[in-house]
Amino acid sequence: MIRRVKRRYNSSARKAAAEGTREAIIAAARHLFLKRGYAGTTMQGIAERAAVALDTVYATVGNKPALFRLLVETAISGRDEPVAAEERNYVRAIRAEPDATRKLAIYAEAIGAIQPRLAPLFQVLETAAPLDADLKSLWQEIARRRSANMRLLAQELAATGQLRAGLSVELAADILWSMNAPEFYLLLVEQRGWSPDAFARWLADAWRRLLLEP
Repeated sequence: MIRRVKRRYNSSARKAAAEGTREAIIAAARHLFLKRGYAGTTMQGIAERAAVALDTVYATVGNKPALFRLLVETAISGRDEPVAAEERNYVRAIRAEPDATRKLAIYAEAIGAIQPRLAPLFQVLETAAPLDADLKSLWQEIARRRSANMRLLAQELAATGQLRAGLSVELAADILWSMNAPEFYLLLVEQRGWSPDAFARWLADAWRRLLLEP
């Protein structure tokens, strides 16, 4: 009598393989979007570069607009999955810090880490958004979120009592919003050759001088 041996289902190995596939797809997509632009990148091309079937790409990350959104959201979060703003470590650190100068330094350091991942994708998004309704919606959504988050930060600065006299929360939020933009980062880092660390240090100092009492 032949005895059948049941194979144990190795869920951890299966999960690791799925994560590896997802990482390969995301890496391939980022490379191609940055190299060829949004219109010049195809899902078939992403599948070939990631060495997976086209159906696997769709099953893993969705369609092309959903994949690009994922790239942007994970670039902002600095994680493999999108993370809500209030759950990010630097946001928690800012809220826990009582001093306005330190709040700005923490945020500037975070921007210096985020923009190398995000700003190149925003160049692609800026070009493609007028031609694609899904990307236009993504562009507008992120702009609204960024604006709302900067108002919250400006309110926190005002609550410390260190906001410059005569400077409204709305104006402080606009200053933060304009200077944390990917376009601003690209001007100084890509075009003028600053390092991301130098940009972050300068940003913290500039915000302190513009927004806080001397």
